[in-house]
Amino acid sequence: MTSETDQLFARFGPRYKWLATFTVMLGTLSMTLATTIVNVAIPDIMGAFGIPQSKAQWLSTGYLAAMTACMLANAWALHAFGMRAAYVGAMSIFILVSVLGALSPTEDLVILSRVAQGAMAGIIQPLAMTVIFRVFPPHQRGLGMGIYGLGVVLGPAVGPAIGGVLVDWFSWRAVFYMPIPTCILGMVCALFFTTGREDDTRVAFDWLGFGLLCASLTSLLWALSNGQRYGWESLLIQGTLMLAVVTAMAFVVWQLRSRNPLLNLRIFAVPGFAAGCVVGFAYGAGLFGTTYLIPLFVQEIQGFTATNAGLLLMPAGLAMALSFPVAGALSDRLPPQVPIGIGLVIVAWSTWMLGLADSYTSFWVMALWVLVGRVGMGLGLPSINSGSLKTLDMEQVSQGAGAINFSRQLGGALGVNLLSVLLDRRTQFHADMLTETQTADNPVTRDWMTRMEPYLSAAGVGEDARNAETFRLLGEVVYREAYTLGFQDSYLALAVFFLIALVPAWIMGRYAKR
Repeated sequence: MTSETDQLFARFGPRYKWLATFTVMLGTLSMTLATTIVNVAIPDIMGAFGIPQSKAQWLSTGYLAAMTACMLANAWALHAFGMRAAYVGAMSIFILVSVLGALSPTEDLVILSRVAQGAMAGIIQPLAMTVIFRVFPPHQRGLGMGIYGLGVVLGPAVGPAIGGVLVDWFSWRAVFYMPIPTCILGMVCALFFTTGREDDTRVAFDWLGFGLLCASLTSLLWALSNGQRYGWESLLIQGTLMLAVVTAMAFVVWQLRSRNPLLNLRIFAVPGFAAGCVVGFAYGAGLFGTTYLIPLFVQEIQGFTATNAGLLLMPAGLAMALSFPVAGALSDRLPPQVPIGIGLVIVAWSTWMLGLADSYTSFWVMALWVLVGRVGMGLGLPSINSGSLKTLDMEQVSQGAGAINFSRQLGGALGVNLLSVLLDRRTQFHADMLTETQTADNPVTRDWMTRMEPYLSAAGVGEDARNAETFRLLGEVVYREAYTLGFQDSYLALAVFFLIALVPAWIMGRYAKR
């Protein structure tokens, strides 16, 4: 009895592998577009609902966290429903929650729609890799993975630019509609070019493990993002952090005992692979963290439009895509720690230079340093995957591929969250330090009051109210300067983090099999 894949090959001939790849790549492109397209709309969403940056970051963090958790449910969904039903069903839900996000009357509903989008992305995105391994012969799978890699980076490359245009021409709500056309086209293609269930055996889903993972991630991310608001020493924050630790420990214990674990934790006992996952975590934090920070910085501090913020990221994304073939060739010829180490140093240099940017830094200087960082990431990413998997035995490779993807996505979710927390804390620190110097007898303050008096007088502000208005305006300047310093500190911390990641990269290289 021939499989449905064989029947489709018989019907469409050799071109079937390209039809199937095109179908699932539509899903991958839709999901990667949705991952980053909202970032340029965050300042507008903050203004529309009057919410601080610490809450707005959930638009990115919530998506990435849900995607991270649901990636582990992909294998079960594929087995339980078949490729066609899993793909079409997840796409349908993704479209519905996208419309919900576009029409949401409150910020909480917008965030909820982003979380639901991320959950469906976790189901859809890994399907492309599965299809490529099914339809391409072994000697062409490298070509197939190259196409997959191009699709993964194409969305982040063009997404912010398209999102910026939509925000400026229409509104932030338009970005939620952007992935829908490719979703619909992907669903139509899936009806013809994907397979149904080919195995009638039932595999139980690890609901307990999935629930523990979701509880741990949600508790940790919520506590980190609200620590500044409620106080890090408050019982609520400390209790939530303790819940995150307890549920994480319970998840580890359960996965080690489960017959069908969501994540095979035993492969982390291989030192080289565990080190590779740490490097993957660092790259995920850097990629998604900078994609969150940069549009926010150039719009909030430098006054860029959403369109210009998106265009700033576009050359960098395309450069990253073009660097993939070179990086793939290097990963076959050099020990993995060499291209990874070079990539980490380049990214650290880029983020360090971004940490020196202020409101006067030009568009092209910002674009150059973002581009340099993306080239560094493109140089290291292929070697992280291949180098990590080379530390494992052949029968562990499929489990390792899922684990390394999980680590990178987890790095993205935590990276955005922690950078948001750091930005808030350092901004408050610098605001407090600068405010202490702004007293009436301070020469700088007196000079500011003297220079502002003609403008306030011309504006019709009475003499009695001028001092109060002067200090109000001075407070706005102080906060803006503190906000700029907070961004700079966040970039510099990220640069140090990348340099520290050189250590696990070296460890991974020692254990990689040539």
